[in-house]
Amino acid sequence: MPENSADRAGARPSPHDPAPPTPIPAGLVVLVGPPASGKTSFVRALVERRQIEAEAVVSSDEMRLELFGAVSEPADSDAADAADARIFEERDRRIAARLAAGRSVIAESTNVTPQARERLIVLARRFGAPVTVLRFAPDVAGLLQQYAERGRTDLSAADVRAYAAVMSRDAGADRLRAEGAAAVHDVPGRREAVTPAGAAARFTFAPGRPPRR
Repeated sequence: MPENSADRAGARPSPHDPAPPTPIPAGLVVLVGPPASGKTSFVRALVERRQIEAEAVVSSDEMRLELFGAVSEPADSDAADAADARIFEERDRRIAARLAAGRSVIAESTNVTPQARERLIVLARRFGAPVTVLRFAPDVAGLLQQYAERGRTDLSAADVRAYAAVMSRDAGADRLRAEGAAAVHDVPGRREAVTPAGAAARFTFAPGRPPRR
């Protein structure tokens, strides 16, 4: 009987075989990407596929809705600054609570600037948690298409381009590792013809310690 190639010891996988999922250790997972780059769709797919629990995702947009009932920024700049301060203070509190309990947590916001990431990395270091960065490539044409499809009113097309430019300049993989990321992975998306569910399937997430009863 002919030997099955899959059963041969040390057999090499076919180049057409899918790569095994990338393991993400328990700790802080920082999403980095411009608005409309697919971050929310990605984490929604993770939750729907039961790869993570919904409580593991801490989203600044969702927190804005929860605290203020609207995604749009206040017209007054002082009010906007105060709202942002409250949102990110609450975000940090929730992230810290999960890290203190040894649980994984995903920080879902743009995080394209070094200053935004530094705040999160300092928080992770306080609890000795590893930081994994998942990058969402700034494909400007794709971003603008998704932005138009979603009909967002809190951002302009110029804002989306500006976020993409900042990420291209300040969020390369080498820089992210130099800032303190233990690992950096690119998340495929529309440009690679990969759906959010397909992108989610390329990763596995360690949940960390179970909550105490």
